[in-house]
Amino acid sequence: MARIQGSERLKKRVRAALTAPHLAAFLPAVMIFAYWYGGEHLMVFVAILFPGLLAVGGALTRPSPRTGAVKDPTTGLPFRPKLIAQLDHGFESNAEYEKSCLILEIDDFQKLSAHLGAAGMHQVLATLSDRVRAALRETDLVCFLDTGRFGISIDKRQRADLEATLQLAARLQAAVSEPISIDQTRVLLSSCIGFALPSRAPEATGEALFAAAESALDVALLGGPGSVRAFSNGMATRVGRCEHNRVDLSRALDTGEMLPWFQPQVCVKTGRITGCEALVRWQHPTMGLIAPGAFLPAIAKAGLMERLGQVVLFGALSALRDWDLQGAKIPTVAINISADELNDPSLSEKIKWELDRFDVQPERLIIEILENVIAQTEDDVARHNIHALAKMGCKIDLDDFGTGNASIASIARFDVHRIKIDRSFVTHIDTDSDQQNMISAILTMTRQLAVGTVAEGVETHGEFTKLVELGCQYAQGYSIAKPMPAHAFADWARAHEPKNIQPNTFPKLA
Repeated sequence: MARIQGSERLKKRVRAALTAPHLAAFLPAVMIFAYWYGGEHLMVFVAILFPGLLAVGGALTRPSPRTGAVKDPTTGLPFRPKLIAQLDHGFESNAEYEKSCLILEIDDFQKLSAHLGAAGMHQVLATLSDRVRAALRETDLVCFLDTGRFGISIDKRQRADLEATLQLAARLQAAVSEPISIDQTRVLLSSCIGFALPSRAPEATGEALFAAAESALDVALLGGPGSVRAFSNGMATRVGRCEHNRVDLSRALDTGEMLPWFQPQVCVKTGRITGCEALVRWQHPTMGLIAPGAFLPAIAKAGLMERLGQVVLFGALSALRDWDLQGAKIPTVAINISADELNDPSLSEKIKWELDRFDVQPERLIIEILENVIAQTEDDVARHNIHALAKMGCKIDLDDFGTGNASIASIARFDVHRIKIDRSFVTHIDTDSDQQNMISAILTMTRQLAVGTVAEGVETHGEFTKLVELGCQYAQGYSIAKPMPAHAFADWARAHEPKNIQPNTFPKLA
């Protein structure tokens, strides 16, 4: 990169000399000297040669065509190579300013994409790119990295320290969170941001600075929706995106690297624990804790969803048995069942066998099924499994309600115990009247159907308080507690339960 840039600078200097006005002023003097030294024939030769040399010199010193100038057709933004080149420039000795790198990723973007479709996502991405650019200076650069992910280079001016960069991150998140209207539907988004300052880069290169910002983003994603993290020396830098192959994934499932962590669900009126949800986490031996979004698509692609389901079920029932022995009062545990698992004719028998093995009553196991799976379920095997599990005594929760177009008839047909209101409806419910009206309509419907409600993704105490006012029954989210390993969950439950916390004084728990 440095060699190419040096060559370009040399070309620029030579071309400037060849095209300078004072060079043309010497032409008459050169012609007179040629005539005096060699007569008319030499003068004619010089008259032809001199313009030819200028033409050849101009051609040889013409600037090289720019590479990486191709832009994303949806957002109009350049791609990663442009960002790396900009970050590299910040480390050059002649650079006016150093560069800081920020990477912004929209939370749950894949799920949103499945819900809105191609046309809706085109509008969302175009709107987001305009908003991000508007929140920055003209000298800053925004690039499109991946679906729902943007890379940003900003000039690190005199006061662009950690505090100033955090303030910029907050402005970017505020711009992203503004509602987007798509076909009379309001879309509310949140985002995570990871950033790295040039002084913290492991090496003085654009690639190293970019990798550091990606590492910070990985930590932010583990922190939950709306998190911001700065790269620090204690973080391990990534070397590009890791593509997990089937062998690595199978090994992780077999060796216990992938295990369920547990996030509590509480009654919004009393604050008491009513259960928990099992959420898989991967503790990689060298990469550390990997966020589910970074490996679940690879699990599905490798055809290992059923194997993952077995691991989570075993871990969930093991934890429930251990909690009972320890005296921790955890009434239920919820597990997610994928479409692949539902199409296994022996699913209900496998779950019944595991319940008997751990001596757990069926009513303590909640089966969460995505709304879009139920909406699209016409397969006799899937329907049989859902009915068999409900008849066995397991409770059926409809997950991500509001995103999959399940009909009211489907809720009744599958004997749904509760619906889990998707986080997109809960976000900003304390400040957005439209969100409040939507939740109120959902709660009215569930009361008529005698179905319970769980609000998921409750990230702030304001949202929790508003859900109490509107009459939602249960809540789950980071404002209550983050997912945690089984042993830590038991400690949290024992510390939490005796307090009998009232909603208005609900504590901020990590």
